Amino acid sequence: MKQLYKSSTNRKVAGVCGGIGEFFGIDPTLVRLGFVALSLLAGGGLAVYIVAAILMPEREECSRAADNPANT
Repeated sequence: MKQLYKSSTNRKVAGVCGGIGEFFGIDPTLVRLGFVALSLLAGGGLAVYIVAAILMPEREECSRAADNPANT
């Protein structure tokens, strides 16, 4: 099953846009532009980004936990 993670390779600030881009298979630059547009037009883009940065797990931590046989 595909899960949403913050990107560890394609990150500018926290990796949120890179992770969303990887999840949906689109260019993360388009996701970044969407957050900028949301911030400028509706004023909620920054708040959404901060919440996503707090709630989205890091890819590295989750993959290490999944590889550890003691967790099964």
